[in-house]
Amino acid sequence: MTAKKQGEGQIPSFEASRDELAKIVQQLEAGGLTLEESLALWERGEALAAVCQGWLDTTRARLEQAKAPD
Repeated sequence: MTAKKQGEGQIPSFEASRDELAKIVQQLEAGGLTLEESLALWERGEALAAVCQGWLDTTRARLEQAKAPD
């Protein structure tokens, strides 16, 4: 994965995704949301978690490749 701009259908950075996901978790834990709001936040959180996992998987693969003998 490479860093890409949000809003253009491109993948946000790991840090941006992680930070937004943390805010969503705080909102959900605070409560006071409607069912629709909670569901929308949960869906966004799932998408962000997938983005973060993609970054981690890609990074892990790059590290393994760098460690591999030539």
